[in-house]
Amino acid sequence: MPKADKKYYYGTGRRKNSIARVRLIEGTGKITINGRDIDEFFGLETLKVIVRQPLSVTNTTAKYDVISTVKGGGCTGQAGAIRHGIARALNEANSEFRPTLKSNGFLTRDPRMKERKKYGLKKARKAPQFSKR
Repeated sequence: MPKADKKYYYGTGRRKNSIARVRLIEGTGKITINGRDIDEFFGLETLKVIVRQPLSVTNTTAKYDVISTVKGGGCTGQAGAIRHGIARALNEANSEFRPTLKSNGFLTRDPRMKERKKYGLKKARKAPQFSKR
């Protein structure tokens, strides 16, 4: 955990069922998720790239340390939630980043969610096999 005297910027990110609480602290570019390093937390390289996108677009990769807590959903949803949280925290840190982040779509919350299951059906839309007789 960071020391109380350091200034940090906070952002909440959401995607699908994942919620990420992200703090940006001025540092060397270390990314910590749920107390583990990003390389340890995410196995796929694409998920690591997704998380780093807002930092690389604003050229602040080595300027801030990212400390994140994420829960709910799966790997991809969590990566997207962290990206959203980092983008919001960067926007709070420096409002000049807003046009860049907005044009890349990092400040937009992805509204796609799992559709609820309906009664009489097996899943949200999958119906039982139909037979005339």
